Amino acid sequence: MSYEELLTELALADERFIVMTAENRALIRKLPQLMGGRFIDTGITEQTMIGAAAGLALRGRIPVVHALASFLSMRAFEFVRTDAGIPSLPVKLSAFIPGLLSDANGPTHQAIEDVSIMRGIPNVTVFAPADEDDMVKMLPTVWASPQPAYIRVNTRQTGYVHEPFEIGKAEIISQGTDVTILTYGLLFEQALVATEILKAEGLSVGLINMRSLKPVDEQAILAATATKLVVTLEDHFLTGGLYTIVAEVLLKHQKTANVLPFALKEKWFKPALLPAVLEHEGFTGKQVAETILGYQTKHIQPEVAKPEFAE
Repeated sequence: MSYEELLTELALADERFIVMTAENRALIRKLPQLMGGRFIDTGITEQTMIGAAAGLALRGRIPVVHALASFLSMRAFEFVRTDAGIPSLPVKLSAFIPGLLSDANGPTHQAIEDVSIMRGIPNVTVFAPADEDDMVKMLPTVWASPQPAYIRVNTRQTGYVHEPFEIGKAEIISQGTDVTILTYGLLFEQALVATEILKAEGLSVGLINMRSLKPVDEQAILAATATKLVVTLEDHFLTGGLYTIVAEVLLKHQKTANVLPFALKEKWFKPALLPAVLEHEGFTGKQVAETILGYQTKHIQPEVAKPEFAE
C-alpha cells in the first residue's frame, strides 16, 4: 500500500480527516477529486496552511498537511509552535523530501535541521520511517494520536518487511556484541548494506531502526551501549539529531558509551542525484562499513584472555 492509498482509505472512512497542501501534490494527486471540500490547497502559503489546520483541529478535524520539509519545518515554524504545539492540537505534518531525499536541491530546499527544530517544540512528536512499508505501518497510529506530529515522509522501497509500530518504540532489526548501528529514515537501507559487510568481516552487529525520534526509545539506546561501539547514522546535522538524542539519553541515565556519528557537520550537502550525494557525503553502506572497521582497528582494543594461575 502506498502513502496516497493509505490516506485515501482512512480519509474516506473517517470524515474528520482534512487533507491540505501548500501547492505540493506529489503525494496526493488523486485526492482532490475524491475528497471534494475536504481537500484544501492554500497555495504557496505554508504559514497560512498551518494556521487554518489548527483552526480545523480545534473543531474536531484531523488535518494532514503537505509541504516540502524545509518550508514546513522552517518557514512555518512559528505557526507550528504557536498554533499546533502550544495547544497540542492533532495537526499532522507530512514533510516531503526531507534530508538527503531532496538530493538535487540546494541549501534552501534541504531539510537537514528539521528533526532538531521540530523536536524542540513541546507536544510535537517526530517520526522518521525507514521506507514506505515502515511509513504505512506507522501512520495510522500517528494520525490517530491526539498530539501534533511531524513525519519525515519516505516513499522509497527497500524490500524489508517491518514490524508493527508503536509510538516511542524502536524496531530491533538485529542484535550484536561488537557494533550497534542506530539509524532512521532514508539511511536505513544503507545501514542494512553496512551491517551485511560488517558481518562478513566477522563482527557481531546490531541494527536498530529508531522510527520514533520523539518520544524516543530510551531503553533501546541504553541497550545498544552494551556493545563495544555505538554508531549513529542520519541524514541530518550532527547538532540536534540522533547523535544529540543519544547524548541526552546517556547523560540522563548517567551512562557513557563509545559513539561514532555519521551526520552532516556544519555544512549543507552538495546537490546531485541521490547515489552521487550518498557517495560524496560518505553515507553509502560500503563507506559506512569501511569507516566503522577503521575506527574499530584504531580505537577499540581487542579483548585479551586473562591468564589462568594455578592455586
